Amino acid sequence: MDYIKQTLRLCAFARITKLVIFLLISTSTLAQIDRVEPPFWWSDMNLSEVQIMFYGKNIAQYDVTTSNSIVIERILKTENPNYVFVTINTKNEVAQDFEFFFSKNKKIAFTQNYSLKSRRENSALRKSYDASDVIYLIMPDRFANGNPNNDSDKSVTEKENRELPGGRHGGDIDGIIKNLDYLKELGVTALWPTPLNEDNDEKHSYHGYGQSDVYKIDPRYGTNQDYVKLSAELHKRGMKNIMDYVTNHWGWKHWMYKDLPTYNWIHQFPGYSQSNYRMTTQFDTNASAIDTKNCMDGWFVPSMPDLNQSNPLVLKYLIQNAIWWIEYADLDGFRVDTYSYNDKEGISKWTKAITDEYPNFNIVGEVWMHNQAQMAYWQKDSKIGAIQNYNSYLPSVMDFTLHDAISSIFNEDSGSWDKGMIKAYENFANDFLYPNPNKLVVFAENHDTQRFNEIYKNDFKKYQMAMTLIATVRGIPQIYYGSEIGMAGNKEKLGDADIRKDFPGGWNGDANNAFTKAGRTAEQAKFFDFSSKLFTWRKTKSVIHSGKTTHYIPENNVYVYFRHNDSESVMVVINNNPDLITFKTNRFQENIKNYKSGKDVLTDKSFDLKNDIEIEGKSVLILELK
Repeated sequence: MDYIKQTLRLCAFARITKLVIFLLISTSTLAQIDRVEPPFWWSDMNLSEVQIMFYGKNIAQYDVTTSNSIVIERILKTENPNYVFVTINTKNEVAQDFEFFFSKNKKIAFTQNYSLKSRRENSALRKSYDASDVIYLIMPDRFANGNPNNDSDKSVTEKENRELPGGRHGGDIDGIIKNLDYLKELGVTALWPTPLNEDNDEKHSYHGYGQSDVYKIDPRYGTNQDYVKLSAELHKRGMKNIMDYVTNHWGWKHWMYKDLPTYNWIHQFPGYSQSNYRMTTQFDTNASAIDTKNCMDGWFVPSMPDLNQSNPLVLKYLIQNAIWWIEYADLDGFRVDTYSYNDKEGISKWTKAITDEYPNFNIVGEVWMHNQAQMAYWQKDSKIGAIQNYNSYLPSVMDFTLHDAISSIFNEDSGSWDKGMIKAYENFANDFLYPNPNKLVVFAENHDTQRFNEIYKNDFKKYQMAMTLIATVRGIPQIYYGSEIGMAGNKEKLGDADIRKDFPGGWNGDANNAFTKAGRTAEQAKFFDFSSKLFTWRKTKSVIHSGKTTHYIPENNVYVYFRHNDSESVMVVINNNPDLITFKTNRFQENIKNYKSGKDVLTDKSFDLKNDIEIEGKSVLILELK
């Protein structure tokens, strides 16, 4: 009997030992793959050849096959044995789950599940943002803290510290969603948050431009699913979601930077070299080769490795990542950071691939230059770019020359040959250089510039003039969070954190809640009420969205222009003179035509167009002609 018990115990031990060995082997095989990017794809995509990156310890030693007769076009292994790039052909494949088999010596070592998903209806033809929209730019960490439980996370280094101006303050996606009705009341139709992907820098990670994982939302903002929800909540309100996408660089904490797939995945000289920031070298026929290389290949800052878009693996990775986010999160557009610092041929291919997949998709590139011809070079179908046989395929650029003018003109009381409103006039006089000026993004400030209300010392009249200008000229207006309640901040003296302050009312316990009418101070209400009235009016005015422009040379620092089409005309008058001005209307008969009167959008006051018009100093009129 004891013998039988002993035998049974030995058999049980043997089974347990085998189970332990099996579990160890299983755990080992499961650990072979640490990352799969993109994590899934879709059927019926224009981009049907999908390059899937598998990452794991010595994964390149295995042969790769698939189930379900999915065709592998090619397999690429690099000098780093921890990577294998497998390109599959999904053309004519239906939505399905299948497997990748990783084999050695003709024996399957482990497998990896993969999915082709069904696309949303009419996904390829999604409508994007355009001149009918008003874009609202926010720094998510500084807008509103909707979920205090995610202010810090064990998976990332920097923790919440609202006392530190440049620290993490806790704003998140939930906070944005909870205040979307505030944006709708303001007249906003499109939201541009600065990057929401994980940024694991030890400090100053709140801005998000040093991304450490481009397939993952930063846990301090929420989850990938929260980002999808943000799009859905925006769409419920007839609003659009614009992702801030970074093609030029990642952060030095990016997981791939720690174990590069190839030496030339990033630009190395060897090691680090600073960009000279001279973007003119991208098209300067007299530029030296070394200056051109240092601009394009040099790193933006030491903590941001510069991506090599001329490497086909990198380019394909970036194209697929961008398309993945559009499809996954149901996005409505991109803003691309530091667009003109990229390899210009590579970024052209990236942009074309996105717009080939989504023909209506708008992308605005940050081309921070101070000359219209140089900026126009970067817009799609530019005749200036065509001189060098270059086409960026980029639908839109940001009108930085208008921003330059707005930063000074309203303090120039006496209009002269080159001061005051003539600067705005001259900016639009150069519209002939752009293939499509109506797609330019127009703005008075952004997250990198001095705050408008700081420059002009919260002068409400000057704020009115600036917002009227960007709301009524050609292009897509973009406003910066908080300016609509008079927020200021001094970048020059106190740095970036001062122009990226917390929105009052976004945190429990804030003394002032500017998100609500009852919570606004009298000063905040004055700014908000004007902004809301202006931008809400703009929503329905197709003559502003797509009408023609006729403008008149400023006299006495008064700028007059008309937005008009076959059925409607709006006359805009901006008096930048501190004194009351009376002007005769017969000069503008070319546009007044048979209209008899004009009703001011802001005051409802009517003006007889046969008579002289008076306008107070430092004020505006937006006259709908009748």
